[in-house]
Amino acid sequence: MPVILVGTLDTKGVEFAFVRDLIRRAGLETLVIDAGSLGPPVFPADIPRSEVFRRAGVSEGELRARSDRGEAVAAAERGITAILAELVAQGEVQGVLGLGGSAGTVIGTAAMRAVPFGIPKVMVSTLASGQTRPYVGGSDIIMMYPVADIAGLNQLTRTVLTNAANALVGIARARLETTATDDARPLIAATMFGVTTPCVDHARRILEEEGLEVVVFHATGVGGQSMEGLVRDGRVAGLLDLTTTEMADELVGGILSAGPDRLAAAVRARTPQVVSVGALDMVNFGPPATVPAKFAGRRFHRHNPSVTLMRTSPEENAALGAWMARTLSLATAPVVVLLPLRGVSALDAPQGPFEDAEADRALFDALGRGLHGHPFVRVLTRDEHINDPSFAAAAAQSLFTLMGRLQRV
Repeated sequence: MPVILVGTLDTKGVEFAFVRDLIRRAGLETLVIDAGSLGPPVFPADIPRSEVFRRAGVSEGELRARSDRGEAVAAAERGITAILAELVAQGEVQGVLGLGGSAGTVIGTAAMRAVPFGIPKVMVSTLASGQTRPYVGGSDIIMMYPVADIAGLNQLTRTVLTNAANALVGIARARLETTATDDARPLIAATMFGVTTPCVDHARRILEEEGLEVVVFHATGVGGQSMEGLVRDGRVAGLLDLTTTEMADELVGGILSAGPDRLAAAVRARTPQVVSVGALDMVNFGPPATVPAKFAGRRFHRHNPSVTLMRTSPEENAALGAWMARTLSLATAPVVVLLPLRGVSALDAPQGPFEDAEADRALFDALGRGLHGHPFVRVLTRDEHINDPSFAAAAAQSLFTLMGRLQRV
């Protein structure tokens, strides 16, 4: 089972040969995939660029004739991602290592994001010292900044590339996917925000007492992406998605969006899930000065000096409810939606700064209308606040039922 090396063998071939040889001397196999397009490769790849581009639906000759670097990078990204996904499905990936500048980083990390959690992924990138979320997303990619540009072998690049190779070799050798004990415990994913912590903590304790292992994801955008990545990988036995606040940021334009597909992964995977509307009363921004001028006059709450929260309006809540309903209406396996009629977050409690019965009602009504009569989705209202222990217990009980487990709550 080889370590996959992904990169441009025309511009970074010498450096890739250096890393390849280090990994081989450590006793691991390698498989090199060439993503280059500017010139001939420094050494022959195990999977040549012609195959990469073929998998992307274009020919190397066509790309060379058009001489469009951006198009070539996009094609390499598609082709290598498809190849790597196939290798993963065949159990043929012990780890992935990439290195490069902007093009190499885009190509390498896109492919790595198609690799399941736990398989080591190391990207040596000149972009690693900046904003890395577009490259890492919700995956467990390790990004290493090379300090100097990756342009030839010298004292600095040899050191960094040696460290990267040794890091991947060490992880690949020592990796244990799970312990025997963990294998026997179904994994539950749960979503939480500070304003829904009492609910999720109480539900988590109930689930853990029943022999389930609960992993909590902070609903900060990348948290939701990480959770849904594990769902797509098939690692999650059940989902307690009580905090769907990231959808508000996506809809309204906040800074903690998890993207337009939030909520869809479990539907597609037919994973048992209990869904609620936790923290959909708020949109997240940075310091007050960063809030867009178009929101002047809205209701705000200063969470801390770096986080400003804005109350969602009735119109936005209606749109959120309709969006959730459209996504969940595609379910072909049982789903439970729990609606807390007395508030969806700590700020939306009675006399709280975000209390707004009209906005909450717009959310609940839109969800109810959109899912009315659905054969797989049950919408249950609870005359409780989301952080009431009884609401948390109901959420845990609902998940037990969906998973076919005994309820001893």
